[in-house]
Amino acid sequence: MLQFIALNEDLQKVANTQLGEKPSRIAEDLLALRTWIETQPHLKARTDDQFLIQFLRGCKYSLEKAKQKLDIFFAMRTQCAELFNVTNVDDMAFRKFHNTGTLLFLPIPLNDNGPRIIFYRCNYAAQDFTLELVTQFVTALHELAMISDPYACVNGISYVLDLSKLTLQHAMLLTPMYLKKIVQFFENTLPMRVNSLTVINLSPAADHLQRIIFSCFPEKIRKRIFICGRNFDDVSSHIPRKYFPLEYGGENGSLAQLVEENNKLWDKYRNYFKGNADYGTNERLRFGKQLKFGDNLGMTGGSFRKLDVD
Repeated sequence: MLQFIALNEDLQKVANTQLGEKPSRIAEDLLALRTWIETQPHLKARTDDQFLIQFLRGCKYSLEKAKQKLDIFFAMRTQCAELFNVTNVDDMAFRKFHNTGTLLFLPIPLNDNGPRIIFYRCNYAAQDFTLELVTQFVTALHELAMISDPYACVNGISYVLDLSKLTLQHAMLLTPMYLKKIVQFFENTLPMRVNSLTVINLSPAADHLQRIIFSCFPEKIRKRIFICGRNFDDVSSHIPRKYFPLEYGGENGSLAQLVEENNKLWDKYRNYFKGNADYGTNERLRFGKQLKFGDNLGMTGGSFRKLDVD
């Protein structure tokens, strides 16, 4: 019996029409992907239904693209484990960062049944956390969405970024090398659609930084970025005000309370993340040329074509 989170009627319709899902073929599609994994000596990957179905959905049921994205996912996590492979969500620093309320799922999806909204506010001092820890948290949050949130899995994610507290000290941590790693990881491994990215309350440092960061994004993502500054009348035409948190004049949960509620999700999936220690790649065992990430994280070796964002 298949074991993954059932979709409601509206989400199933989207999965069918936009992602190419055919419920009668899911078992066959999962078996094909699982069988391929088992024949790859270099790859030790999760094979549970919920994990694998998201790679199929994220690649619109192209089995070849799903193989490639999953392979890159584990290769990058192995070779850049300090950034992308989270195994302990009970780590004191990890939970301390969560408790700043910097990055949270909002409870009501956009338009009630659309993309999951991830709300970001730069709510910590740059010296309080390492860049590696912050990156691990961001990575883990997206992985949590992959395995627990049908709205994110089917309709994707809409980001809302409040950059009013972003300082020069925050910006100085984001080196070109780091930005390349982040962009490449999420572009090549994230099996969820990026629906939109809305930026509000730009600080002077953030205004300068966004020009640098957003220029690194793929063109598809750049077209989905909306920057409105401090005028919420402008943003309301893009994301209705009611989908913002209470602290921003909306109806979509209190950030303080959401910190506690989101903490329960980390508790619920702590064993899942512990299991991440058991998975990865061994390039010495890969058929053909090894997949390596050089200093610029450029892929050498394997013949992976660039994957679509959606």
